[in-house]
Amino acid sequence: MVMENHPVVEGSPFPTLYWLTCPILTKRVSTLESEGSMATVTERLTSDPGLQGRLADALTRYRATRDAHAVITESGGPPGGGPDRVKCLHAHVAHELAGGANPVGSLTLAATAWPDCVAPCVPVPSE
Repeated sequence: MVMENHPVVEGSPFPTLYWLTCPILTKRVSTLESEGSMATVTERLTSDPGLQGRLADALTRYRATRDAHAVITESGGPPGGGPDRVKCLHAHVAHELAGGANPVGSLTLAATAWPDCVAPCVPVPSE
């Protein structure tokens, strides 16, 4: 459902370390974004210091994982937004699924009703 990218591709920083690959989940997250969920979560961050602190911790872990591959000098906010603003729910969901304990990703997954897969999207070859 998620792939981990090298943070530098062809000499340039790649926009995100984790990339959401499940087409069904990607569509559900896109629907949430189009319905204004980023503004709702951003508003919640400003009124919930605990949530903002957990997100800041998740972003620190994200940077440490990324920097273990290649150190990237920040230019603007981190992928998905910073601890006080959400700009991409896909990035937060991918980080959560990759094991990043990302609270915005967790909230977003709950809003998508994930997981509800009853069969693999891609057939698994028999051995």
